[in-house]
Amino acid sequence: MERKLTTILCGDVVSYSRLMSQDEEATLELLRSYQADIEKLISTHSGRVFGGAGDSIIAEFASPVEAVRCANAVQGHLAKRNADLEESRRMLFRIGINLGDIMVDGDDLMGDGVNVAARLEALAESGGTCLSESVAAQVARKVDLQFESLGPQRLKNIAEPVTAYRVVLGHSLAPHGVSSRKASRYRMATAIAVLVAAGAMAVAWLWWPQDGPPGSGSADDRPSVLVLPFDNLSGDPDEDHISDGISEDLSTDLSRVRGLFVFSRSVADEIKPRIGPGR
Repeated sequence: MERKLTTILCGDVVSYSRLMSQDEEATLELLRSYQADIEKLISTHSGRVFGGAGDSIIAEFASPVEAVRCANAVQGHLAKRNADLEESRRMLFRIGINLGDIMVDGDDLMGDGVNVAARLEALAESGGTCLSESVAAQVARKVDLQFESLGPQRLKNIAEPVTAYRVVLGHSLAPHGVSSRKASRYRMATAIAVLVAAGAMAVAWLWWPQDGPPGSGSADDRPSVLVLPFDNLSGDPDEDHISDGISEDLSTDLSRVRGLFVFSRSVADEIKPRIGPGR
């Protein structure tokens, strides 16, 4: 039996039986329209449909990144189409994605690699996507999405637990929920802040008396730094989380410097009001 490593995407409709009970013909017509759109998006992302029955669809992708991008595109496209429908008639899909070693039988694919994707789909939110850890590890920092671990999951007829991740709806991969539109500004601001702090600490380190090996002693006899919360000067309250995120990331990066003591965020929050805004 031929085998290969590939990425499997499984999707089906949430509450399909309920929709059919309300209006069979309208539901079937909508399903066929949605499935046609999904198949086009799968092809656009270099995937191929190889299975599916009724309201389900199963596709293969050579790249986990493309599979996740496709799932995100599908959910975004269907959300727009559903917005024009009454809430009771909206057709939501759940999607599961797994990267695994599967068996090849002609154009069909079989095995646990496919079954895990189907089980993960059942864990997904309505209109959401659920990934296996093998997929999440491959796409981390390569797609503009944020993931949340669901921990090890016992899946039906799967021998070993599978660690699952859900795609957090409405959030991007940038830290602290920064939207994709603002992600590049966030990364640039963080990089500048880290470089400035690193330069300042390098100068201070050269002039600091070295009475022992780096990292020895308490906070009283080590170089110490306090990162004050940054102010949001944009005038847009929605960007407050960006300045907060820069402060947190800067403190985290500096805490990794050997021999340097970094005061906690609580100390910074206490001192900041005494200094005043813009400093």
